[in-house]
Amino acid sequence: MNKIPLAERLRPTTLDNYIGQEQLVGKDASLRKAIETGFIPSIILWGPPGVGKTTLANIIATTLKRSFYTLSAINSGVKDIREIIERVKNQGMFGGNNAILFIDEIHRFSKSQQDSLLGAVEKGTITLIGATTENPSFEVIPALLSRSQVYVLEHFSKENLENLVHRAVREDVVLKDKNIKVEEVDALIGLSGGDARKLLNLLELVVNSVPEEEIVLNNELVNSLIKDKTLLYDKSGEQHYDVVSALIKSIRGSDPNAALYYLARMIEGGEDPTFIARRLLILSSEDIGNANPTALIMANNCFQAVKIIGFPESRIILSQCVTYLACSAKSNASYIAIANAQALVNETGNLPIPLHLRNAPTKLMKELNYGKGYQYSHNNPGKLDEQEFMPEEIIGTTLFEPGNNTREKDMRKNLQAVWKEKYGY
Repeated sequence: MNKIPLAERLRPTTLDNYIGQEQLVGKDASLRKAIETGFIPSIILWGPPGVGKTTLANIIATTLKRSFYTLSAINSGVKDIREIIERVKNQGMFGGNNAILFIDEIHRFSKSQQDSLLGAVEKGTITLIGATTENPSFEVIPALLSRSQVYVLEHFSKENLENLVHRAVREDVVLKDKNIKVEEVDALIGLSGGDARKLLNLLELVVNSVPEEEIVLNNELVNSLIKDKTLLYDKSGEQHYDVVSALIKSIRGSDPNAALYYLARMIEGGEDPTFIARRLLILSSEDIGNANPTALIMANNCFQAVKIIGFPESRIILSQCVTYLACSAKSNASYIAIANAQALVNETGNLPIPLHLRNAPTKLMKELNYGKGYQYSHNNPGKLDEQEFMPEEIIGTTLFEPGNNTREKDMRKNLQAVWKEKYGY
């Protein structure tokens, strides 16, 4: 039993002893209800490492008494996927159909690999459960995403992790026979970065390193035994998210020095350069936008370049982009504008498109006045305000407010010249 890692020995087997994720599997939660009814769609589990994605997939398969197949996107390909699908098809009515296929790190699958899943998912031959640490909107193809329900797993709370340590000491078949007194767990939790699997691995390492009859678990003991604290950056753990958050916020706050420091932390920690470049691409639009439209071009060129170059040389390209973005004028006007527009759409629903804006490719549509009265804007540059483009119910609504920077001040002047009172003329 000692040869089996503590994290594996303590892996929950039912929803009742599953830790955290109350929003998904707590009483009356959506996913729990689906599991209890025995009918679940294909699922994408999105969340940081060590929060129970693999465990939850195993519990679902066990609870539903389904055949369970698992692949890792790191070392599997289309051939492996097709072999499992054929095996399930061949089993047919003898228990194979509607088997569960769990794919860990599904974001690492290419488009063609993800495409190979579509037919089996669509026909119900398999129920897919994919696990990812990356936003599935960017990493999972739309066709597969539309056939799946995305569930977001959250970081464990400090209380969750404390309870896990106490449970391990109290219930594990090996640790419960040792005389362990738990005084402090802050150092263990800090070093684990919120990753439950890493937490248990560290606990096991500490316990096995102490020969005394009574083991007093406290911060001093942990810090003295865990010597390797250099660059507490785990590209698959919570530090992955904390450091990139610090990088983004430093650029947003126009501090190139802090931004370079966090960029260096990520580079030295072995982060994927395309992950960094993708975040910079998002930031260039979200936080700079029309205050400096060139930022988006710079970030996109950076993204393309690091994909071609890779480390170590791409660190120079990333540094150039980070310093440029940090020193650029900032505006979140476009970000706020689309949020306002989406909120309005959700509030008002599908309002009728004004007749003069509708396309009229057929005679019937023309007879119904589709397109009637539309003024071609290029022919009436000085009379744009005479034509309304919003649906009747929301005429006069302003969603976009240019920011207070040189370029967007010019944009406001242009809008004031056209729309007058709508933009404070």
